[in-house]
Amino acid sequence: MTLEKTNAWKNNAAWGAALALLAALGFSMKAIFVKLAYPYGVDAITLLALRMGFALPVFLWVGLAAQRAGDSLSRRDWGRLFGLGCLGYYGASILDFWGLEYISAGLERLILFTYPTLTILIGVFFQGKPFLKREGVAIVLCYCGIGFAFLHDLGLGEARDVWIGGALVFGSSVSYALYLSGSGPMIARLGAMRFSALAMLMSSAVTLLHFAASHPLSAFIQPLPVYGWGLAMAVFATIVPVFAQSAAIRRIGAGQAALYGMVGPLLTIGFGWWLLAEAISLAQIIGAGLVLLGILIVSRR
Repeated sequence: MTLEKTNAWKNNAAWGAALALLAALGFSMKAIFVKLAYPYGVDAITLLALRMGFALPVFLWVGLAAQRAGDSLSRRDWGRLFGLGCLGYYGASILDFWGLEYISAGLERLILFTYPTLTILIGVFFQGKPFLKREGVAIVLCYCGIGFAFLHDLGLGEARDVWIGGALVFGSSVSYALYLSGSGPMIARLGAMRFSALAMLMSSAVTLLHFAASHPLSAFIQPLPVYGWGLAMAVFATIVPVFAQSAAIRRIGAGQAALYGMVGPLLTIGFGWWLLAEAISLAQIIGAGLVLLGILIVSRR
């Protein structure tokens, strides 16, 4: 390899790492923005509708441009996009938003970060994939870590709230794992950017329909800070990380991008302490370490 090619490879890898870290930062801020908006009295579906509504023009523009440039889609393709969009960006998000009404942002991120282990289990039980010993070790580590994080939250509030919130966020992780398990063939065919934009459009449509069916339009009238946090969530925790992650995967691959994404739970715990005054305990630190170690083992398959 020539010096010029080596420098180009290093530069590409550096950009990929920076984009992956940017995506991790954006995704880690979602729970913080949600927590900052809730004190103003907004409910989960209204906040999610604001997030999707603010992000919709960007994904509509990208989706239409990609659709014109790519092959036409069949009804079956549109059906799969609808189903995956409902799982990944609507189902996972609404369950996550509901869960954040009950538990801390730090515990939410640790539970949500179990989706790689759930994706493995879905592959083993429903797609005939082999189950490796190291994957079993990773799963045990992850759920032991969540147990320590649960102990932290149980010491801070009502046990019932922790169990309800934990169950909702775990449901969110299951929904996202199902989305990942089913999205591989579509991404291979459409490309990551086109698939992400179209799946987000489907999710936005379902979210807004849910809002329209359950709320009057007057529910969109909220205090000014709610619009600010909704816009921040749309830009910095949705649009930027979605496209940054796709660009990072193109440069350094999905495995390396996932490794950089491991800083997400630590960032959320740190921001929760800084911006939300959430306590940090030894049990939470041990739990975070075990979860991250488990994800590291899984990501280096």
